[in-house]
Amino acid sequence: MKVVDLYARVRRACHAEGMSQREAARIFGIDPKTVAKMLRFSVPPGYRRSKPPVRPKLDPLLPVIDRILEEDQGRPRKQRHTARRIFERLKTEHGFAGGETIVKDYVRERRLRGQEMFVPLVHPPG
Repeated sequence: MKVVDLYARVRRACHAEGMSQREAARIFGIDPKTVAKMLRFSVPPGYRRSKPPVRPKLDPLLPVIDRILEEDQGRPRKQRHTARRIFERLKTEHGFAGGETIVKDYVRERRLRGQEMFVPLVHPPG
């Protein structure tokens, strides 16, 4: 990934100084497609996965985990399942052969997806 300083220098050279994209690519030693991308976005775009990761050991058991988490919604906070307890249940009840980390990651993602979020509404003066 290109550093932000290079990003800013390329944008300044093309927008403010009137340098062509091809010339900027030659001077800065980067690909012309990279220069075009730098000019298209004001800040460097982060990495985005094209498709979600494949979890062949966990995917068949996702409905079981979702059911456990839904049942926990009505329980007091101290009696809810932790990710480790869900992993242990999957291992004993369903013969799960995967690791604890993929279960923890899925449970974290699932709990964050269920949280309510509020965006503050701000009106500028005038």
